[in-house]
Amino acid sequence: MQNKYRHLFTAILLLCIGLQSCNETAIVDVNLPIDNRSWSYAGKVRIPVIIEDPDKSYNLYLNLRHTADYKYSNIFVLIHQSATGYETITERKEFKLAYPDGEWLGSGAGNFYSYQILFRKGYKFPAKGSYIFEIEQNMRDNPLPEITDVGLRVEPVQEN
Repeated sequence: MQNKYRHLFTAILLLCIGLQSCNETAIVDVNLPIDNRSWSYAGKVRIPVIIEDPDKSYNLYLNLRHTADYKYSNIFVLIHQSATGYETITERKEFKLAYPDGEWLGSGAGNFYSYQILFRKGYKFPAKGSYIFEIEQNMRDNPLPEITDVGLRVEPVQEN
């Protein structure tokens, strides 16, 4: 009887993995932890991205997690994109994290809130190759408390 359940569990696990890999289109989807939930200016989050097909368009998202104790309804970040042979592109972005009444916009689990916020839609990289994205917090508080993870998602635009 126990062997029957083991086979059933294995089948369900393989099905879940298979479904997840079929739906996964991102070439990068990374979240990096912020030490002590305290994001300093010097603590830039550095994420490499390899582009194999520059003819495709990509959507780029900021991944962010914070605790319920985060005291702002928004966050400002600087996003730097660099590659050998190209000038570094730097953008300052503001992302809204809460409604005016204070309710968080992100998905919550316990005391933590997660976001995946689009910041470039249909972007075409200039060439095939390796790119580095650096994300730094650009708020007045340094360090910025209650940020737990920061990351990046890059996915090809799905053609219909």
